[in-house]
Amino acid sequence: MGTPDLARGEGLELRQVRHILSVFVILCVASTVGCDFLSTEAESGGKDSQGGQGAGAGGSAEKGKEAPQLAQQVEAGDLPPVEERLPDEPMVVEPVDEIGQYGGTWNSAILGTADVVWLWRTVAYEPLVRWDPEWTEPIPNVAESMEVANGGREYTFKLRKGMKWSDGKPFTADDIVFAYEDVLLNEDLTPDVPTTFLGGDTPAKIEKLDDYTVKFTFPGEPNGLFLEQLAYNGQITAWPRHYLEQFHEKYNPDVEQLAEEEGAADWIELFTLKAGLAGYVDPVHFQNEELPTLAAWEITQPLGERGRVVVERNPYYWKVDPDGSQLPYIDSAVFDVIPENEAILQRTLEGSIDMHIRHINTFINKPVLAQNRDSGGYGFFDAQAANMNTMVIALNLTHEDPVKREIFNNKDFRIGLSYALDRQEMIDVVFQEQGEPYQAAPRPSSPFYNEELAKQYTEYSVKKANAALDRAGYTERNADGIRLGPDGEPISFTIEFATEFQPTWPDALELVQDYWQEVGVDVQLKPEDRVIFYERKEANQPDATVWTGDGGGKDVTIEARWYFPFSDESNFALPWAEWYYSRGESGIEPPAAAKRQMELYDELHATLNEDERAEIMGQILDIAQEEFYVIGTSLPPESYGIVKNDFHNVPEMYDAALYPQPGPTNPEQYFITGE
Repeated sequence: MGTPDLARGEGLELRQVRHILSVFVILCVASTVGCDFLSTEAESGGKDSQGGQGAGAGGSAEKGKEAPQLAQQVEAGDLPPVEERLPDEPMVVEPVDEIGQYGGTWNSAILGTADVVWLWRTVAYEPLVRWDPEWTEPIPNVAESMEVANGGREYTFKLRKGMKWSDGKPFTADDIVFAYEDVLLNEDLTPDVPTTFLGGDTPAKIEKLDDYTVKFTFPGEPNGLFLEQLAYNGQITAWPRHYLEQFHEKYNPDVEQLAEEEGAADWIELFTLKAGLAGYVDPVHFQNEELPTLAAWEITQPLGERGRVVVERNPYYWKVDPDGSQLPYIDSAVFDVIPENEAILQRTLEGSIDMHIRHINTFINKPVLAQNRDSGGYGFFDAQAANMNTMVIALNLTHEDPVKREIFNNKDFRIGLSYALDRQEMIDVVFQEQGEPYQAAPRPSSPFYNEELAKQYTEYSVKKANAALDRAGYTERNADGIRLGPDGEPISFTIEFATEFQPTWPDALELVQDYWQEVGVDVQLKPEDRVIFYERKEANQPDATVWTGDGGGKDVTIEARWYFPFSDESNFALPWAEWYYSRGESGIEPPAAAKRQMELYDELHATLNEDERAEIMGQILDIAQEEFYVIGTSLPPESYGIVKNDFHNVPEMYDAALYPQPGPTNPEQYFITGE
């Protein structure tokens, strides 16, 4: 895949970016009066933080009921009138600040195919139900309304009559039934039913009540988290039956011949090539421009062609503003494929990125972004973080080496390593004095905050570290001062990390290496490509890994990876998690404490009452506090994003994988004034 040339003459060279960053960090640390350039507030005499000109900016012009380019196509006879393209009851989207105007291109960037989630979050977040912008509850989206009955066993969704796919074909209950029965329940296409659609161990049943109404029934256990999981998961609205049934053996008796003509091994591979297997987060949904969509923009230049992805407005989009004008306001979006975070930062400094809350919004980058906001023509918006830890160190409690497994499972060993970390020095030297010592625990702003879990063993004390390591039984040392393990050999292991993910990790881990050397534990560091990192951890090969602390905000109940062996992202014990979600068919049976957490989570999953779920989650966190599975370092500061001065209706938001920003803020109502 090619990448576009970066502008050089009038922009900043990457070495200049690095130099500016280092200078500003020194100035900020040395200053006794603070760093005004770190503020997200606008400078006096300038525009507001989003560059707006006050109420009515760009909104006073007569805009009509549809975009001018679509009106021209209607006049030429190439499109039906807008009234015929909209559903009977379009979804009305309230603008954040003001009614917008049509036109413009949203310029953005992705790192590559593995970064396809940014495309989904920005221009394709259209699940059956969605998170409201305040992240308080799931609300209707593709579904016009929803009804929950029988204690979370029955969920009925009424769809929008007259709603259409991007090719103008009707969207009906048949599409939902096809997506569920013929894709998600088809073992050839989806070997494991997504947990979203499970009640206990039993998949939901779906019933088409009429052309615009479907009901999911959970015959086993109730599913109390169904709406929350749907609000993140776009799978059920991702498969248009009228297009995809030609690639499915159930509907096309000649599908194997078609597969051969298309160069696929069989119909399963053909279907996968055309539709993907994971909803909008699958790259295929941005590679097959023939695949109809419900999103505000449709693919016109697929991922993988000429180093960029281009989407243009969907003429059949089903949302309007309060004036009844069809959304989206913005004509198109362009995502250049740029393989390095630092190159995306350069683009931003040059003013070539319109709105972004990914890749570049680190506390290390904030000084240089703040200093260049006038020349770059952008401002900041605040984002409340859900990430609860800058760097979580996960020893592999299911290591294949029995000696390392015994050492890592010794809680006193983990406690000793935790006491040995000088977290405040790490914060001061590496994390730019941002944050506080913190374990892997919900943030203080989270309704699930557990102070004991958050703060235990965070005191820096070599004395306490040595005492804990002695209690673990590793009192003997070799001539180099390294403690000897149960096999009489020096305790030594390797920490693996993805090189491109967090620029602070190499420096932070070098400090960790020194701290643990001081108390008699030898550690080696192994940076590697993210793809290799994932391959190795999924094969249960690393001694230890580091990652960020997901699941620290309102998302604790649906992102519990660090609190018990919950998913394939619970890096401290992936085979235990596999045992859990395979119901004992594979993986490794976990110890009693983890099994109790799994039982509690099953109970939580079956509970509809939010207060009762919170109480159960509290019990799970109490066990996590007692077990102390992983070692945290620091609480990250609140997050932020950047937005160009002529790019409007971008509000404050949350920065969380399961929110997923900026999708819940309705990007279809963003608009550009061209100022």
